[in-house]
Amino acid sequence: MDNMGWISLIPIIVAVTLALITKNTVLSLAVACIIGCFASGMGVWGFPSLLLEALGTPDFIWTALIILFFGVMVSYYEKSGAIDGFTRLVQQRHLTRKGVQLLSWFLGLFCFADSMSGLFVGSVMRRLSDKAKISREKLAYIADATASPLANICPYSSWPSYVGGLIIGIGCIADRESALKLVFRSIPLNFYAILSVVLVALVALGIVKDFGPMRKAEERAQTTGKLIRDGAQPLSATSAPAKSSIKERIVLNFIAPTVLLVLITVLTEFVGGEMRILEAVTIIVILMSASFLLQGMPLRELNEAFTDGIKGSMPALMVLAVAYPLNTLSAQMGTANFIVQMTEGFLTPAVLPVGIFLICTVLSFATGTSWGTYAICLPLAMPMAFNATGGEATLLVVACLASVQGGGVFGDHCSPVSDTTIMASMGAGADHIDHVKTQLPYALLCAGIAAVLYLIIGIVAA
Repeated sequence: MDNMGWISLIPIIVAVTLALITKNTVLSLAVACIIGCFASGMGVWGFPSLLLEALGTPDFIWTALIILFFGVMVSYYEKSGAIDGFTRLVQQRHLTRKGVQLLSWFLGLFCFADSMSGLFVGSVMRRLSDKAKISREKLAYIADATASPLANICPYSSWPSYVGGLIIGIGCIADRESALKLVFRSIPLNFYAILSVVLVALVALGIVKDFGPMRKAEERAQTTGKLIRDGAQPLSATSAPAKSSIKERIVLNFIAPTVLLVLITVLTEFVGGEMRILEAVTIIVILMSASFLLQGMPLRELNEAFTDGIKGSMPALMVLAVAYPLNTLSAQMGTANFIVQMTEGFLTPAVLPVGIFLICTVLSFATGTSWGTYAICLPLAMPMAFNATGGEATLLVVACLASVQGGGVFGDHCSPVSDTTIMASMGAGADHIDHVKTQLPYALLCAGIAAVLYLIIGIVAA
């Protein structure tokens, strides 16, 4: 199966449509996979074969392990009383709803390591957010908007290295150094990512009023106290484990592990050139386990806290376990190639940046992956851009590079099949589809403004 044309769009259309109608993410994605297997000619045995292929990959195992160990880490925070202590400490500042939302945004800036940010911010701020009657959908949006969008424009993350590696040898990009220079030049023009991070701060401060489904969710939370809608299925355990008998130590059991987690991820990027998120969270869990035992926590309590963390991760893992097969099926059916082939013919130099951006937004939303979108689109978009400039790295080329990156982040930020979006729902304890529905209007606003800006740049630079 290389390119099945319009048929390749069937799985993602079924998944999104069913999810919006039934509000059941796992069922919708599973049905989409089954229908896609029949549409692609794989037949009745296609679905189990697809599961074996998709769930046996290093990417899935890596993401699943991060979710599991982070679930354990959060359970440890709860068990030791660190979250309660942190909540009381912040409450002494008498923060308003705006203050809690802004603090969530600041924590996202502090812990910018992509998917880990969504998990961290939602998990840590959930208790404070609940007390301030902030809807879980709102918290998930704040956590999500400071994950992939921020990592994409941060010079000290793995994203520039990855993007730079994909464009070496194209046009005048001869080596890694010149590739990274071009990537860094593109950061100020990555309008979608920048606007996403800025917009969430404006929304948190109340400068931009809530709109769309988010406004209804916030009105529900403030007037009725219901942080999630009736019948919602939050992607995490809603009850905290029983507090341990050990002494509450905020610095030792919360602040120190959190700072160490960020330091490990950042230092591994500087020293080894790769951000070791899984290794970092694994080390933290091991160190916290040893610390709890040394503080006098009974082994039985430690085992209960560990098990509670695994249990709390299960809803997110179930969604992930059907999202990955859907992405694999889309790749097999040629969904991405079909979308690119249908749109690349009408791109003139003047509309090249905006055209590339729109293609990447559609592609990333359908596949739920930014890095996959980059791998597909950069080898196609960059030669077109260099061809229009005679091989020179002009403003048009920089804008095209930025538009691919921003368009890729769009789907990673808000697609229902994106692992980053799933992790944000898990961290905040929000219903996954409710998170997608409430966040999408904000993402579309940023995408619309970015598209206009790319159109202007294209006209000026062409």
